[in-house]
Amino acid sequence: MSEMKKIGVVGAGAMGQGIAQIAAQAGYTVYLFDTRAEAVTAAQKQLQAIWQRQVERGRMTSEQTEAAYALIQPCSQLEQLADSDLVVEAIVENLKIKQEVFQNLEALVSETCILASNTSSLSITAIAQACQRPERVAGFHFFNPVPLMKVVEVIEGLRTDPQVCEQLVAMAKAMGHTPVRAKDMPGFIVNHAGRPMNIEGLKIAQEQVADFATIDAIMREQAGFRMGPFELMDLTALDVSHPVMESIYNQFYQEPRFRPSPITAIRYAGGILGRKTGEGFYRYEDGKKQLPEEPAIPALDAGVKVWLVPHHAEGYERAQALLQRLDVELVEAEEAPEDALLVATPFGEDVATIVAHFGLDATRTVALDTAFGLEVGQRRVVMRSLLTADEWVQTARAIFGSDGSPVSVIEDSAGFVAQRLVASIVNGACDIAQQGIASAEDIDTAVSLGLGYPKGGPLALGDALGAEMLLEILQSMQMITGDMRYRPSLWLQRRVQLGVSLKTSRRV
Repeated sequence: MSEMKKIGVVGAGAMGQGIAQIAAQAGYTVYLFDTRAEAVTAAQKQLQAIWQRQVERGRMTSEQTEAAYALIQPCSQLEQLADSDLVVEAIVENLKIKQEVFQNLEALVSETCILASNTSSLSITAIAQACQRPERVAGFHFFNPVPLMKVVEVIEGLRTDPQVCEQLVAMAKAMGHTPVRAKDMPGFIVNHAGRPMNIEGLKIAQEQVADFATIDAIMREQAGFRMGPFELMDLTALDVSHPVMESIYNQFYQEPRFRPSPITAIRYAGGILGRKTGEGFYRYEDGKKQLPEEPAIPALDAGVKVWLVPHHAEGYERAQALLQRLDVELVEAEEAPEDALLVATPFGEDVATIVAHFGLDATRTVALDTAFGLEVGQRRVVMRSLLTADEWVQTARAIFGSDGSPVSVIEDSAGFVAQRLVASIVNGACDIAQQGIASAEDIDTAVSLGLGYPKGGPLALGDALGAEMLLEILQSMQMITGDMRYRPSLWLQRRVQLGVSLKTSRRV
Protein backbone atom coordinates (compact mmCIF):
# COMPACT_ATOMS: atom_id res chain seq x y z
CA MET A 1 0.00 0.00 0.00
CA SER A 2 1.34 3.42 -0.97
CA GLU A 3 1.42 6.51 1.24
CA MET A 4 -1.90 8.33 1.30
CA LYS A 5 -1.91 12.00 0.31
CA LYS A 6 -5.30 12.55 -1.33
CA ILE A 7 -8.60 11.83 0.41
CA GLY A 8 -12.01 11.78 -1.20
CA VAL A 9 -15.02 12.51 1.01
CA VAL A 10 -18.47 11.52 -0.25
CA GLY A 11 -21.13 13.51 1.56
CA ALA A 12 -20.79 17.15 2.61
CA GLY A 13 -23.06 17.05 5.64
CA ALA A 14 -21.90 17.52 9.24
CA MET A 15 -19.82 14.34 9.28
CA GLY A 16 -18.30 14.76 5.83
CA GLN A 17 -17.47 18.38 6.55
CA GLY A 18 -15.82 17.44 9.85
CA ILE A 19 -13.72 14.70 8.24
CA ALA A 20 -12.70 17.12 5.47
CA GLN A 21 -11.70 19.70 8.08
CA ILE A 22 -9.34 17.51 10.10
CA ALA A 23 -7.88 15.94 6.95
CA ALA A 24 -7.08 19.32 5.41
CA GLN A 25 -5.63 20.58 8.67
CA ALA A 26 -3.33 17.54 8.64
CA GLY A 27 -2.10 18.46 5.16
CA TYR A 28 -4.11 16.05 3.00
CA THR A 29 -5.69 17.15 -0.26
CA VAL A 30 -9.44 16.65 0.14
CA TYR A 31 -11.87 16.06 -2.72
CA LEU A 32 -15.27 16.96 -1.26
CA PHE A 33 -18.26 15.59 -3.16
CA ASP A 34 -22.00 15.62 -2.62
CA THR A 35 -24.86 14.89 -5.00
CA ARG A 36 -26.14 18.36 -4.06
CA ALA A 37 -23.69 20.99 -5.26
CA GLU A 38 -25.13 23.50 -2.79
CA ALA A 39 -24.13 21.21 0.10
CA VAL A 40 -20.48 21.37 -0.96
CA THR A 41 -20.65 25.17 -1.27
CA ALA A 42 -22.27 25.44 2.17
CA ALA A 43 -19.60 23.17 3.68
CA GLN A 44 -16.84 25.31 2.19
CA LYS A 45 -18.35 28.48 3.65
CA GLN A 46 -18.80 26.80 7.02
CA LEU A 47 -15.20 25.60 7.04
CA GLN A 48 -13.98 29.07 6.16
CA ALA A 49 -15.98 30.50 9.09
CA ILE A 50 -14.69 27.81 11.46
CA TRP A 51 -11.07 28.46 10.51
CA GLN A 52 -11.57 32.21 10.86
CA ARG A 53 -12.76 31.67 14.43
CA GLN A 54 -9.72 29.49 15.07
CA VAL A 55 -7.51 32.39 14.00
CA GLU A 56 -9.43 34.82 16.21
CA ARG A 57 -8.97 32.51 19.19
CA GLY A 58 -5.29 32.06 18.52
CA ARG A 59 -5.56 28.32 17.81
CA MET A 60 -4.38 28.57 14.20
CA THR A 61 -2.47 31.14 12.19
CA SER A 62 -3.84 32.81 9.07
CA GLU A 63 -1.22 30.95 7.05
CA GLN A 64 -2.38 27.60 8.45
CA THR A 65 -6.05 28.24 7.72
CA GLU A 66 -5.31 29.49 4.21
CA ALA A 67 -3.24 26.39 3.51
CA ALA A 68 -5.99 24.12 4.85
CA TYR A 69 -8.71 25.87 2.87
CA ALA A 70 -6.65 25.59 -0.32
CA LEU A 71 -6.56 21.80 0.16
CA ILE A 72 -10.37 21.52 -0.01
CA GLN A 73 -11.26 20.74 -3.62
CA PRO A 74 -15.01 20.98 -4.34
CA CYS A 75 -16.27 18.23 -6.65
CA SER A 76 -19.50 18.17 -8.64
CA GLN A 77 -18.89 14.75 -10.17
CA LEU A 78 -17.91 11.50 -8.47
CA GLU A 79 -15.33 10.97 -11.23
CA GLN A 80 -13.27 13.83 -9.74
CA LEU A 81 -12.34 11.50 -6.85
CA ALA A 82 -10.59 9.08 -9.23
CA ASP A 83 -7.01 9.72 -8.08
CA SER A 84 -7.81 9.51 -4.34
CA ASP A 85 -5.68 7.28 -2.14
CA LEU A 86 -8.57 6.92 0.27
CA VAL A 87 -12.29 7.64 -0.11
CA VAL A 88 -14.43 8.04 3.00
CA GLU A 89 -18.18 7.71 2.51
CA ALA A 90 -20.33 9.74 4.93
CA ILE A 91 -23.86 9.62 3.57
CA VAL A 92 -27.29 8.39 4.68
CA GLU A 93 -27.46 5.17 6.75
CA ASN A 94 -28.98 3.06 4.00
CA LEU A 95 -27.23 -0.17 3.00
CA LYS A 96 -28.48 -0.26 -0.59
CA ILE A 97 -27.43 3.34 -1.26
CA LYS A 98 -24.02 2.82 0.32
CA GLN A 99 -23.43 -0.34 -1.73
CA GLU A 100 -24.27 1.55 -4.91
CA VAL A 101 -21.82 4.33 -4.01
CA PHE A 102 -19.06 1.81 -3.32
CA GLN A 103 -19.70 0.02 -6.61
CA ASN A 104 -19.43 3.34 -8.47
CA LEU A 105 -16.28 4.30 -6.61
CA GLU A 106 -14.61 0.97 -7.28
CA ALA A 107 -15.06 1.52 -11.02
CA LEU A 108 -13.27 4.89 -10.77
CA VAL A 109 -10.39 4.65 -8.32
CA SER A 110 -7.05 2.85 -8.56
CA GLU A 111 -6.56 -0.69 -7.28
CA THR A 112 -4.59 0.61 -4.30
CA CYS A 113 -7.24 3.08 -3.17
CA ILE A 114 -8.88 2.27 0.18
CA LEU A 115 -12.65 2.58 0.41
CA ALA A 116 -13.96 3.37 3.90
CA SER A 117 -17.39 3.95 5.36
CA ASN A 118 -18.23 6.28 8.23
CA THR A 119 -21.31 4.17 9.01
CA SER A 120 -22.33 4.01 12.65
CA SER A 121 -24.74 1.08 12.43
CA LEU A 122 -24.38 -0.89 9.19
CA SER A 123 -22.19 -3.92 8.58
CA ILE A 124 -18.88 -3.24 6.84
CA THR A 125 -18.94 -6.79 5.49
CA ALA A 126 -22.38 -6.14 3.96
CA ILE A 127 -21.24 -2.88 2.36
CA ALA A 128 -18.11 -4.59 0.97
CA GLN A 129 -20.16 -7.42 -0.46
CA ALA A 130 -21.12 -5.15 -3.35
CA CYS A 131 -17.47 -4.67 -4.33
CA GLN A 132 -15.20 -6.76 -6.58
CA ARG A 133 -12.36 -6.26 -4.07
CA PRO A 134 -13.94 -6.32 -0.60
CA GLU A 135 -10.51 -6.67 1.00
CA ARG A 136 -9.90 -2.92 0.60
CA VAL A 137 -13.17 -1.90 2.29
CA ALA A 138 -13.14 -0.96 5.99
CA GLY A 139 -15.00 1.14 8.51
CA PHE A 140 -13.67 4.54 9.54
CA HIS A 141 -16.26 5.73 12.04
CA PHE A 142 -15.86 9.26 13.37
CA PHE A 143 -18.14 10.93 15.91
CA ASN A 144 -19.96 14.25 15.74
CA PRO A 145 -18.57 16.89 15.98
CA VAL A 146 -15.55 15.33 14.30
CA PRO A 147 -12.93 17.97 15.23
CA LEU A 148 -13.83 17.75 18.94
CA MET A 149 -14.53 14.03 19.33
CA LYS A 150 -10.98 12.71 19.19
CA VAL A 151 -11.73 9.03 18.73
CA VAL A 152 -12.32 7.05 15.52
CA GLU A 153 -13.30 3.40 15.20
CA VAL A 154 -11.38 1.43 12.58
CA ILE A 155 -13.58 -1.53 11.70
CA GLU A 156 -12.39 -4.68 10.01
CA GLY A 157 -14.94 -6.52 7.88
CA LEU A 158 -14.72 -10.26 7.39
CA ARG A 159 -12.84 -9.79 4.12
CA THR A 160 -10.88 -6.65 5.00
CA ASP A 161 -7.11 -6.85 4.54
CA PRO A 162 -5.58 -6.09 8.00
CA GLN A 163 -3.04 -3.83 6.28
CA VAL A 164 -5.91 -1.57 5.21
CA CYS A 165 -6.84 -1.06 8.86
CA GLU A 166 -3.20 -0.42 9.73
CA GLN A 167 -3.12 2.40 7.20
CA LEU A 168 -6.34 3.87 8.58
CA VAL A 169 -4.92 3.72 12.10
CA ALA A 170 -1.84 5.66 10.93
CA MET A 171 -4.01 8.20 9.12
CA ALA A 172 -6.24 8.73 12.16
CA LYS A 173 -3.15 9.49 14.25
CA ALA A 174 -1.86 11.88 11.60
CA MET A 175 -5.18 13.74 11.79
CA GLY A 176 -4.86 14.10 15.56
CA HIS A 177 -7.39 11.42 16.50
CA THR A 178 -7.11 8.29 18.64
CA PRO A 179 -7.90 5.14 16.64
CA VAL A 180 -9.46 2.04 18.19
CA ARG A 181 -9.80 -1.29 16.39
CA ALA A 182 -13.11 -3.13 16.22
CA LYS A 183 -14.52 -6.19 14.53
CA ASP A 184 -17.58 -5.88 12.32
CA MET A 185 -20.38 -6.34 14.86
CA PRO A 186 -23.57 -4.30 15.46
CA GLY A 187 -22.76 -1.01 17.17
CA PHE A 188 -18.99 -1.62 16.90
CA ILE A 189 -17.62 -0.34 20.26
CA VAL A 190 -19.10 3.00 21.28
CA ASN A 191 -22.70 2.56 20.12
CA HIS A 192 -22.65 -0.97 21.52
CA ALA A 193 -21.19 0.06 24.88
CA GLY A 194 -23.51 3.06 25.11
CA ARG A 195 -26.71 0.99 24.99
CA PRO A 196 -26.93 0.03 28.70
CA MET A 197 -26.95 3.65 29.94
CA ASN A 198 -29.96 4.63 27.85
CA ILE A 199 -31.82 1.34 27.90
CA GLU A 200 -31.53 0.73 31.64
CA GLY A 201 -32.35 4.38 32.39
CA LEU A 202 -35.52 4.00 30.33
CA LYS A 203 -36.39 0.75 32.11
CA ILE A 204 -36.00 2.47 35.50
CA ALA A 205 -38.28 5.31 34.41
CA GLN A 206 -40.80 2.89 32.88
CA GLU A 207 -41.03 1.06 36.22
CA GLN A 208 -41.80 4.41 37.92
CA VAL A 209 -38.77 4.09 40.18
CA ALA A 210 -37.87 7.76 39.63
CA ASP A 211 -38.52 10.56 37.17
CA PHE A 212 -36.14 11.57 34.38
CA ALA A 213 -34.52 14.45 36.26
CA THR A 214 -33.92 12.36 39.39
CA ILE A 215 -32.31 9.53 37.42
CA ASP A 216 -30.02 12.01 35.67
CA ALA A 217 -29.11 13.74 38.94
CA ILE A 218 -28.23 10.41 40.55
CA MET A 219 -25.96 9.43 37.67
CA ARG A 220 -24.19 12.80 37.76
CA GLU A 221 -23.99 13.54 41.46
CA GLN A 222 -23.86 10.06 42.94
CA ALA A 223 -22.23 7.85 40.28
CA GLY A 224 -19.95 10.59 38.89
CA PHE A 225 -21.00 10.56 35.23
CA ARG A 226 -20.87 13.71 33.11
CA MET A 227 -24.48 13.28 32.01
CA GLY A 228 -27.44 11.07 32.82
CA PRO A 229 -29.28 9.00 30.20
CA PHE A 230 -32.08 11.47 29.53
CA GLU A 231 -29.81 14.48 29.20
CA LEU A 232 -27.72 12.43 26.78
CA MET A 233 -30.70 11.33 24.69
CA ASP A 234 -31.98 14.92 24.54
CA LEU A 235 -28.56 15.99 23.28
CA THR A 236 -28.23 13.30 20.61
CA ALA A 237 -31.98 13.51 19.76
CA LEU A 238 -34.36 10.56 19.57
CA ASP A 239 -34.45 10.54 15.78
CA VAL A 240 -30.85 9.36 16.09
CA SER A 241 -30.80 7.33 19.30
CA HIS A 242 -34.14 5.47 19.06
CA PRO A 243 -33.48 3.90 15.62
CA VAL A 244 -30.01 2.88 16.83
CA MET A 245 -31.57 1.18 19.87
CA GLU A 246 -33.98 -0.74 17.65
CA SER A 247 -31.28 -1.57 15.09
CA ILE A 248 -28.81 -3.01 17.60
CA TYR A 249 -31.58 -4.96 19.39
CA ASN A 250 -32.70 -6.56 16.14
CA GLN A 251 -29.19 -7.15 14.80
CA PHE A 252 -28.40 -9.10 17.97
CA TYR A 253 -31.59 -11.14 17.47
CA GLN A 254 -33.56 -9.64 20.36
CA GLU A 255 -30.82 -9.95 22.96
CA PRO A 256 -32.54 -8.94 26.26
CA ARG A 257 -29.66 -6.65 27.26
CA PHE A 258 -30.54 -4.37 24.32
CA ARG A 259 -34.34 -4.37 24.67
CA PRO A 260 -35.60 -0.87 23.70
CA SER A 261 -38.37 1.00 25.50
CA PRO A 262 -41.81 2.16 24.33
CA ILE A 263 -41.03 5.46 26.08
CA THR A 264 -38.72 6.50 23.26
CA ALA A 265 -40.88 4.89 20.56
CA ILE A 266 -43.85 7.09 21.51
CA ARG A 267 -41.77 10.26 21.82
CA TYR A 268 -40.02 9.55 18.52
CA ALA A 269 -43.37 9.09 16.79
CA GLY A 270 -44.62 12.34 18.32
CA GLY A 271 -41.59 14.39 17.27
CA ILE A 272 -40.57 15.09 20.88
CA LEU A 273 -36.92 14.56 20.08
CA GLY A 274 -34.83 16.63 22.48
CA ARG A 275 -32.94 19.91 22.47
CA LYS A 276 -33.30 20.51 18.76
CA THR A 277 -37.12 20.49 18.98
CA GLY A 278 -37.20 22.50 22.22
CA GLU A 279 -38.76 19.59 24.08
CA GLY A 280 -37.61 16.11 24.94
CA PHE A 281 -37.33 14.55 28.37
CA TYR A 282 -36.90 18.17 29.46
CA ARG A 283 -38.31 21.45 28.14
CA TYR A 284 -35.84 23.99 26.78
CA GLU A 285 -36.31 27.74 26.84
CA ASP A 286 -33.74 29.74 24.85
CA GLY A 287 -31.71 26.55 24.73
CA LYS A 288 -31.64 26.23 28.53
CA LYS A 289 -32.86 23.05 30.20
CA GLN A 290 -35.76 23.58 32.62
CA LEU A 291 -35.42 21.60 35.84
CA PRO A 292 -37.98 20.97 38.58
CA GLU A 293 -37.15 22.48 41.94
CA GLU A 294 -35.97 19.98 44.53
CA PRO A 295 -37.78 19.96 47.89
CA ALA A 296 -35.78 21.28 50.82
CA ILE A 297 -34.25 18.80 53.25
CA PRO A 298 -36.35 18.78 56.45
CA ALA A 299 -34.79 19.61 59.79
CA LEU A 300 -33.47 16.68 61.79
CA ASP A 301 -35.39 16.11 65.01
CA ALA A 302 -33.42 15.47 68.16
CA GLY A 303 -33.35 11.92 69.45
CA VAL A 304 -33.90 10.20 66.09
CA LYS A 305 -32.83 6.55 66.22
CA VAL A 306 -31.68 4.26 63.41
CA TRP A 307 -31.49 0.48 63.37
CA LEU A 308 -29.41 -1.01 60.56
CA VAL A 309 -30.69 -4.26 59.09
CA PRO A 310 -27.94 -6.90 59.63
CA HIS A 311 -28.10 -8.09 56.05
CA HIS A 312 -25.10 -7.04 53.98
CA ALA A 313 -21.83 -6.77 55.90
CA GLU A 314 -20.14 -4.28 53.56
CA GLY A 315 -23.23 -2.11 53.22
CA TYR A 316 -23.82 -2.25 56.99
CA GLU A 317 -20.26 -1.10 57.69
CA ARG A 318 -20.47 1.81 55.22
CA ALA A 319 -23.82 2.98 56.57
CA GLN A 320 -22.59 2.66 60.14
CA ALA A 321 -19.58 4.89 59.38
CA LEU A 322 -21.80 7.47 57.69
CA LEU A 323 -24.26 7.61 60.60
CA GLN A 324 -21.42 8.07 63.02
CA ARG A 325 -20.15 11.02 60.97
CA LEU A 326 -23.66 12.47 60.96
CA ASP A 327 -23.85 12.05 64.76
CA VAL A 328 -27.05 10.00 64.57
CA GLU A 329 -27.90 7.50 67.30
CA LEU A 330 -27.43 3.97 66.02
CA VAL A 331 -29.31 1.33 67.99
CA GLU A 332 -27.27 -1.84 68.21
CA ALA A 333 -29.73 -4.52 69.14
CA GLU A 334 -30.68 -7.92 67.75
CA GLU A 335 -34.31 -6.89 67.24
CA ALA A 336 -35.52 -3.68 65.63
CA PRO A 337 -36.92 -1.25 68.25
CA GLU A 338 -40.41 0.11 67.68
CA ASP A 339 -39.36 3.77 67.66
CA ALA A 340 -36.47 3.64 65.15
CA LEU A 341 -36.05 4.10 61.43
CA LEU A 342 -35.04 0.77 59.88
CA VAL A 343 -32.34 1.13 57.24
CA ALA A 344 -31.29 -1.67 54.89
CA THR A 345 -28.17 -1.57 52.73
CA PRO A 346 -28.78 -3.93 49.80
CA PHE A 347 -26.58 -4.55 46.79
CA GLY A 348 -28.90 -5.44 43.92
CA GLU A 349 -31.91 -6.23 46.07
CA ASP A 350 -35.05 -4.24 46.85
CA VAL A 351 -36.71 -3.21 50.11
CA ALA A 352 -39.64 -5.61 49.76
CA THR A 353 -37.32 -8.62 49.54
CA ILE A 354 -35.42 -7.60 52.69
CA VAL A 355 -38.60 -6.79 54.63
CA ALA A 356 -40.02 -10.20 53.77
CA HIS A 357 -36.79 -12.02 54.61
CA PHE A 358 -36.33 -10.41 58.04
CA GLY A 359 -40.00 -9.94 58.93
CA LEU A 360 -39.53 -6.16 59.33
CA ASP A 361 -42.10 -3.40 59.75
CA ALA A 362 -42.42 -2.22 56.14
CA THR A 363 -43.89 1.13 57.17
CA ARG A 364 -40.61 2.11 58.89
CA THR A 365 -38.12 0.53 56.50
CA VAL A 366 -36.04 2.28 53.84
CA ALA A 367 -32.86 1.33 52.01
CA LEU A 368 -29.71 3.41 51.53
CA ASP A 369 -27.45 2.99 48.52
CA THR A 370 -23.99 2.50 50.01
CA ALA A 371 -22.31 1.52 46.75
CA PHE A 372 -21.93 5.19 45.74
CA GLY A 373 -22.03 8.73 47.00
CA LEU A 374 -21.41 8.65 50.73
CA GLU A 375 -19.00 11.60 50.91
CA VAL A 376 -20.13 15.08 51.93
CA GLY A 377 -21.77 16.86 49.01
CA GLN A 378 -22.42 13.74 46.97
CA ARG A 379 -26.02 12.83 46.28
CA ARG A 380 -27.39 10.10 48.53
CA VAL A 381 -30.24 7.85 47.55
CA VAL A 382 -32.96 6.53 49.82
CA MET A 383 -35.31 3.84 48.55
CA ARG A 384 -38.73 3.29 50.03
CA SER A 385 -41.01 0.27 49.86
CA LEU A 386 -44.58 0.64 48.65
CA LEU A 387 -45.67 0.60 52.33
CA THR A 388 -43.04 2.94 53.83
CA ALA A 389 -44.84 5.79 55.60
CA ASP A 390 -44.09 9.31 54.41
CA GLU A 391 -43.09 10.45 57.90
CA TRP A 392 -40.28 7.86 57.98
CA VAL A 393 -39.19 8.77 54.45
CA GLN A 394 -38.86 12.38 55.58
CA THR A 395 -36.93 11.23 58.64
CA ALA A 396 -34.52 9.41 56.35
CA ARG A 397 -34.12 12.54 54.18
CA ALA A 398 -33.42 14.63 57.26
CA ILE A 399 -30.79 12.17 58.52
CA PHE A 400 -28.89 11.60 55.30
CA GLY A 401 -29.08 15.24 54.24
CA SER A 402 -28.13 16.67 57.62
CA ASP A 403 -24.61 17.56 56.44
CA GLY A 404 -25.92 19.51 53.44
CA SER A 405 -25.70 16.64 50.95
CA PRO A 406 -28.58 16.32 48.45
CA VAL A 407 -30.89 13.34 48.94
CA SER A 408 -33.08 11.66 46.33
CA VAL A 409 -35.97 9.38 47.28
CA ILE A 410 -36.86 6.62 44.82
CA GLU A 411 -39.46 3.87 44.71
CA ASP A 412 -38.57 0.24 45.34
CA SER A 413 -36.17 -1.17 42.78
CA ALA A 414 -33.82 -4.12 42.66
CA GLY A 415 -30.48 -2.32 42.49
CA PHE A 416 -31.53 1.28 43.23
CA VAL A 417 -30.68 3.53 40.22
CA ALA A 418 -26.89 3.90 40.14
CA GLN A 419 -26.30 0.24 40.98
CA ARG A 420 -28.53 -0.87 38.11
CA LEU A 421 -27.07 1.52 35.59
CA VAL A 422 -23.39 1.16 36.44
CA ALA A 423 -23.56 -2.63 36.75
CA SER A 424 -25.30 -2.80 33.37
CA ILE A 425 -22.72 -0.49 31.76
CA VAL A 426 -19.76 -2.49 33.06
CA ASN A 427 -21.45 -5.79 32.21
CA GLY A 428 -22.09 -4.60 28.65
CA ALA A 429 -18.44 -3.65 28.19
CA CYS A 430 -17.39 -7.03 29.58
CA ASP A 431 -19.52 -8.76 26.98
CA ILE A 432 -17.93 -6.73 24.17
CA ALA A 433 -14.56 -7.98 25.41
CA GLN A 434 -15.86 -11.54 25.76
CA GLN A 435 -17.02 -11.53 22.14
CA GLY A 436 -13.63 -10.26 20.99
CA ILE A 437 -15.16 -7.23 19.27
CA ALA A 438 -12.32 -5.09 20.62
CA SER A 439 -9.50 -5.30 23.12
CA ALA A 440 -10.16 -4.31 26.72
CA GLU A 441 -7.82 -1.34 26.25
CA ASP A 442 -9.60 -0.13 23.12
CA ILE A 443 -13.03 -0.55 24.75
CA ASP A 444 -12.06 1.76 27.60
CA THR A 445 -10.34 4.24 25.28
CA ALA A 446 -13.29 4.38 22.88
CA VAL A 447 -15.93 4.76 25.58
CA SER A 448 -13.91 7.25 27.60
CA LEU A 449 -13.31 9.51 24.58
CA GLY A 450 -16.61 8.82 22.83
CA LEU A 451 -19.00 8.93 25.78
CA GLY A 452 -17.00 10.59 28.55
CA TYR A 453 -17.60 7.85 31.12
CA PRO A 454 -15.62 8.29 34.37
CA LYS A 455 -12.53 6.44 35.64
CA GLY A 456 -11.10 5.97 32.14
CA GLY A 457 -13.84 3.74 30.71
CA PRO A 458 -16.28 1.02 31.82
CA LEU A 459 -13.80 -1.77 32.55
CA ALA A 460 -11.55 0.54 34.57
CA LEU A 461 -14.68 1.81 36.33
CA GLY A 462 -15.61 -1.76 37.22
CA ASP A 463 -12.17 -2.35 38.67
CA ALA A 464 -12.32 0.91 40.64
CA LEU A 465 -15.73 0.16 42.16
CA GLY A 466 -15.03 -3.53 42.68
CA ALA A 467 -15.92 -6.16 40.13
CA GLU A 468 -17.05 -8.55 42.88
CA MET A 469 -19.59 -6.00 44.10
CA LEU A 470 -20.93 -5.42 40.59
CA LEU A 471 -21.26 -9.17 40.00
CA GLU A 472 -23.24 -9.47 43.23
CA ILE A 473 -25.54 -6.63 42.13
CA LEU A 474 -26.21 -8.27 38.77
CA GLN A 475 -26.85 -11.69 40.30
CA SER A 476 -29.27 -10.23 42.84
CA MET A 477 -31.13 -8.22 40.19
CA GLN A 478 -31.47 -11.26 37.96
CA MET A 479 -32.69 -13.40 40.85
CA ILE A 480 -35.35 -10.90 41.93
CA THR A 481 -36.58 -9.77 38.52
CA GLY A 482 -36.04 -12.98 36.53
CA ASP A 483 -34.92 -10.75 33.66
CA MET A 484 -32.11 -12.19 31.51
CA ARG A 485 -30.89 -8.67 30.72
CA TYR A 486 -29.07 -8.79 34.08
CA ARG A 487 -27.26 -12.08 33.57
CA PRO A 488 -23.56 -11.50 34.27
CA SER A 489 -21.10 -11.67 31.41
CA LEU A 490 -18.73 -14.61 31.61
CA TRP A 491 -15.89 -12.11 31.22
CA LEU A 492 -16.93 -10.46 34.49
CA GLN A 493 -17.74 -13.68 36.30
CA ARG A 494 -14.47 -15.44 35.49
CA ARG A 495 -12.28 -12.47 36.40
CA VAL A 496 -13.99 -12.15 39.74
CA GLN A 497 -13.51 -15.88 40.34
CA LEU A 498 -9.81 -15.63 39.48
CA GLY A 499 -9.28 -12.34 41.30
CA VAL A 500 -7.87 -10.41 38.33
CA SER A 501 -8.61 -7.08 36.65
CA LEU A 502 -11.47 -6.77 34.20
CA LYS A 503 -8.88 -5.61 31.66
CA THR A 504 -7.02 -8.93 31.86
CA SER A 505 -7.06 -10.66 28.47
CA ARG A 506 -7.72 -14.36 27.99
CA ARG A 507 -4.03 -15.11 28.24
CA VAL A 508 -1.91 -13.42 30.88
